Amino acid sequence: MFLKSLDFIRFFGVAAAFFFGYQIGFKNGYDPIAQLHFMIPVIITAIAGISGLEGIFFGKESAELKGYEVGSNYQRQSAIALLSYTVVAVFIYLNNWGIKAELTILFAFMFFLFFSGVNHGVDAIRRKNYAWQNINRPFITLLLLAGLLYPVIKSLQSL
Repeated sequence: MFLKSLDFIRFFGVAAAFFFGYQIGFKNGYDPIAQLHFMIPVIITAIAGISGLEGIFFGKESAELKGYEVGSNYQRQSAIALLSYTVVAVFIYLNNWGIKAELTILFAFMFFLFFSGVNHGVDAIRRKNYAWQNINRPFITLLLLAGLLYPVIKSLQSL
């Protein structure tokens, strides 16, 4: 039950990032850089940070819930990689390195997330692994990409 609640925490973390990010972005006209400055570390922390901690501390249970093999070194390695996205995103935010650095970590994270979604989709088809946490990844990833597209394009146009 605890691991399933982490999905809700991730979802509400991302939803809060979008809600407050758009509030910030449209406060005085439209400022996509201010919007993304807030959204990027929150989204990455909500998804990658929580998933990384889940993989490190609850790896066996998490793998079983997703219908994957248990005890894989790749699972631990993936959890560490997810935590590294979070640490770098927060470091960039706290040091105010600017939109180019923020977009760089976002693009790296989204690249990982996109291909992770493809991997989960292929797994669902090949192995008929229809576990909720497996089949939702491609769709949630596409929704996240769609939601980020406008502010990312606008911020790139402003550079």
